This record gives sequence, structure tokens and C-alpha cells, in this order.
Amino acid sequence: MKGNYNMQNDVSINIITKALLARRVEEKLLELYSLNLLNGTIHTCIGEEFSGAVITECLEKGDSIFSNHRCHGHFLSFTDDVEGLLAEIMGKESGICAGRGGSQHLCKDNFYSNGIQGGILPLAAGLALSRKMKKNNKISVVFIGDGTLGEGMVYESMNLASKWELPLFIVVENNFYSQSTTQNETLAGDIQTRAKAFNIYSEQGSTWEWEELYFKAKKMVDYVREECRPALLQIDTYRLKAHSKGDDFRPREVLEVYEKKDPLNKLMQNEVELFNRINVEVCERVEKALKVAQSSDMAKGNFKQTTYNTLPTKWEEIKEQKVRLVKALNDVMKDIMKEHENSLFIGEDVKSPYGGTFKVSQDLSYLYGERVRNTPIAEGVITGIGAGLALDGFVPMVEIMFGDFTTLAFDQILNHACKFRYMYNGQVSPNLIVRTPMGGRRGYGPTHSQTLDRHFMGIPGLRMIAINHLINPASLYKKLVEESQDCTLVIENKLLYPKYIKTNYPDGFKAYCSDEKYPTILIKPELAKPYVTIVGYGGMSDIIIKAMERLFIDHDIIAQAIIPTQIYPMNFQPLIDSIPKGTIVVVVEEGQGFAAFGTEVIAQIVEKAPNHIHKFIRIQPKDIAIPTAVHLEQEALPGVEQIIGEIVKGVDEEQ
Repeated sequence: MKGNYNMQNDVSINIITKALLARRVEEKLLELYSLNLLNGTIHTCIGEEFSGAVITECLEKGDSIFSNHRCHGHFLSFTDDVEGLLAEIMGKESGICAGRGGSQHLCKDNFYSNGIQGGILPLAAGLALSRKMKKNNKISVVFIGDGTLGEGMVYESMNLASKWELPLFIVVENNFYSQSTTQNETLAGDIQTRAKAFNIYSEQGSTWEWEELYFKAKKMVDYVREECRPALLQIDTYRLKAHSKGDDFRPREVLEVYEKKDPLNKLMQNEVELFNRINVEVCERVEKALKVAQSSDMAKGNFKQTTYNTLPTKWEEIKEQKVRLVKALNDVMKDIMKEHENSLFIGEDVKSPYGGTFKVSQDLSYLYGERVRNTPIAEGVITGIGAGLALDGFVPMVEIMFGDFTTLAFDQILNHACKFRYMYNGQVSPNLIVRTPMGGRRGYGPTHSQTLDRHFMGIPGLRMIAINHLINPASLYKKLVEESQDCTLVIENKLLYPKYIKTNYPDGFKAYCSDEKYPTILIKPELAKPYVTIVGYGGMSDIIIKAMERLFIDHDIIAQAIIPTQIYPMNFQPLIDSIPKGTIVVVVEEGQGFAAFGTEVIAQIVEKAPNHIHKFIRIQPKDIAIPTAVHLEQEALPGVEQIIGEIVKGVDEEQ
């Protein structure tokens, strides 16, 4: 090979082979698409192949890569699995994710890709934090495009990576376009300055000078590994094909310039013997891999819907416990971190002496040091870092200061953490616990008082737990840490924190919990048959019990309460088992009622037990932003008086 760099011949051959393999595979994919043999879409890296080929040549076994929608070249250069990639994109069972991920969502041997721009940065940072904590001298690499620099998540991740000194290598493939939009329309300033603003070491290279790029990349990878600090490498390159199959509007004369400049095309012209030898081997391999993929079985769905025991529910009377809910939460966090060295607690202001806004993390940082971390105000990145840690075997407990702020973490929950286990065909089981206080009645106003669980219900791969004050939350959290394989969102109603776990109930009533892992609570009269069943969860538990007592004393109406702990996916069997036929069912919730918890409860009862209930009542907040003034907030949210009034009215109508 010609050049001014003292590159070993085997390294040079490896890089060229990787680049050419990526090109021939993607050319084959485009051919298959033209024949209508593939479904969906692909984003090829034709013209950019030396980026992945060079970077992967600098890595060690055990390092990790996160990539994006244009990931084939990175994947092939890192794993060398042609057969698995082709089978995956062709929807075959032998694909690396059994056809579930397709072109954009790949996973194998520490390689992860996803199609959401910017969202992979926090994940890569989280995995880098894991590597730092394990002290295994491995690094996390993340490939992004220049278009991704428009995402705020990029800069939030850079900030934390620099502040926490994470072994994170950010590679920006600068191809001057965001789909069809030129860079000069969207990007202010320059890329290098962005990294320098966060005190991140940065360099610039290009795929056209790929030998020089190798030595720069090698130096930077060694820096990240040895100094345990982040670095950013800008690689200028050019995409020779459309963004996605056929959406290319660039002038032909511009493309011709870069086609002549393309390093593989230049090698084909200037290093004929070498190029032909490698090309023959690569083409033969691609054809063999294609035949293997074509002969493989089509992917099986393995759609495992959530199922529950339909046998009659077993109930056990709840034992009394005299402890405030916030104290019980703080105690279980201490126990978990003592018993599980792979657990972490991260969030805004969670370290002591402050100990979190509601004091759940009080003293944890004194006891467990670096496993408890304060973060910037960056809910999306906090959650993404948690998911990245979970990919590597940690169990992070991420605190979002107010439930209202979970909207800022929604993408990380919906498009990343909750998808990984199924999308990657069970290769990972990231146990991420996101916990947050929700609810009103404390005068915090429109942006700090909302109950937003309805926006998360129905997300596959997500469990939702609503803490109440009827049972100690210790067993719930311990089961999550020890047994969960997916993402869990835990809702803790902020009004319950100072309350004692319930020890006394209205005269003549007893409380029971079901034999489920995350139990349902039943509060019912000992002797009489209830005429009304009130269903609610979380912070509504206290209000519902008060309403039950008043209904009995003031109106001679006997009611029972059913309080589920796991509200999604929810087991409706205990609910149906416990409701006497012909009674009135009242569903009370603090979140907005349209297409929410109450709607689903009623639909499930009607579906699973038709003609069992002949009257339903739904009680929910006013459809307004929650006001700050105390009297207005009381009017806006369902309270004891409203519950009593609606039930009395409903009973009167029935009689």
C-alpha cells in the first residue's frame, strides 16, 4: 500500500476488507429491494464505509458500539456476521434478532443500534459508566451523524460524560446532509467547538484519508481507555446513495465528484491486483451468506401476551405495620443497596444532606458513595444512562423529581428501554427502575401536580407500579430489583409520603392482599355484602377509604375498595373475583379520565364478565390544568365529598 503512514500491512488489509464487505452487502440489499424481496427500508452507508472499518480496527474485545439507523457498516466491521445481518433484514429466524429488529435495530456481542436520532447517546454514556465502575478497561463507542447534532440529548450526554469522566468515544460521521437537507441550512458554528465547550478532546479526519484517520482514531481510543475521559472524532465523509433507497435529490454532478474521490473506487483503479483479490473473496462470501439466509425459516412471532392465573384469587389479611411511607421507602433503598452491589441510585439532588426532594434517598450517599449520583437537570439523559447501565447488568433506580417531568424521559422509556428485550430477541434484559412522585393536593400548581400514568399505559415491555399506603413497599421494590427483566415505572403519590402505612380500618372492615407478586388490595366488610365497589390506586387509596367510612355512617351504603398495585399490565382476575354480581362499580382516578385507567377497568369487566355489572360510575378530575390556589385545586381533583355525592346519586337512581 502507498502512503505516508507506517501502517502494518495486515491492518491495512483488514480495513479495506471490512469496508468492501460493507459495500457489497449493501449493494446486495439494494438489489433485493429492487426485486421486492425485502420489507421496510434500509439506510446504506455506501461511500462512508471506512468510518466503521477504521474505528473497529482500533477496538478491543469487550468494547461496545452503539449505532444508529445507518448501522450496517458499523455492525459488519465490528461483528463480521454477514449471515446474521442478511437473515435479519430478510425477516428470517436465523437473523441476529430473529427478524424482530430488521435493518435499524441490531444487537450482537456488545453491538446495539436503534433508529431514534440522539437517543443512543445517553445509553452509550450509561454503558461507559458501567465500564468505569467495573474497572475493566473497556470503552463505549457511539456513532452519530452530523444531523443528530440538532438533538439536545447530544449535549446533555456530552456534559455528563465529561463531568463524570466516562470512557466514551463519540464518532460524528459528517456527511453534510440530514436526509435531504444540507448542513448549511441546519448547523450553526462548527462541530469541534461543540466538544470543546464541554472540555472534551476532539479531532477531525476523513474517510478519504483513511490511513491518517486510523492513526488519529487509534490515538483517541487509547486516550479514552487510558485516561478514562470522553473524546469526539469528527469524520468527514459522503454518502453516495440515497438516504433511504430512493429519496435522493442531490445534483448528479456533485455526486460524480465524490464518486471519483471515494476511497474504494480509487483502490479499484490504483491497486487493481489487491482490490480484485479482496473483492473476489468478499463477493463469494456475500453470495454464500445470501444462500444461507434464503434457505432459512421465516421468523416466528413468538408473541407472548401477558397471561394471568384465572384460578380463584387467594387472599391474606394484611398485617399491621407502624411506619411512615417515606421511612419505609428510605429503609428499603438502604437494604437494596446493601444487599445488591450492582444497584445504583441516580437523580437530581438525591445525595445527602439534601436526600431528594421528598427525602427517599436520605443518607444513601453517605453509605454507598459513588453508587449514589447527583445529576444535572436532564431527565431524558438520566433515564437513558440508567438504561445503558442496565444493559450491562446493573440495576439502576432512577429518580425523576416530579412525575410531571417524566414527559422529558418519555422517549428513553418508550423507544429504548422498553423495546430492548423483545426487539433484540432476548439477548439483553435491562432491569431499569424509574421512580417518581406524582399527584396534586400540595399546591404545587399546573406543572408539578399532574398524574400522567395514562400516557405510559399500554407500552409493551413496561411495568407500572402504583405505591399505596396500605402495604409496605419494601417487598415490591425488592422483587423488582431481584426478578424484573424489563423497565418499570413506579408511581409514588407525594401526598402519601408523610402518612403511616395503614393500620386501622373502619369498624367492621378488614384489609386483604392477593397472592400476586405485586398484590391487589381488597378492603371489604366482614359480614355484610357490599352494594358498591370502589376501584382506585396510589394516592386515591386514602381518599377512597375515608369515603367508604362516611358512606356507611352517613348514608348506610356498604362499599368495598379494590386497590391494585400493578396498574399495567394489570391482572383483572382479583377484581372480577371480588365484585358481587349486580353491584355498582365506581372507578376513581386522579389523572385525566379520557382513555385512561378507569376506561380500561370498565372495558375489561364488560369483556371478561358480561352482564356481571349493570352500573358503572367514573370519577375523575376536571379537564383543566391543575390550579395552585388551594380551594381551586380541591375543586379540580376528586375528593371524599365528590365520591360520596356521586355514589349516593347513583344508588338513588338504582332504587
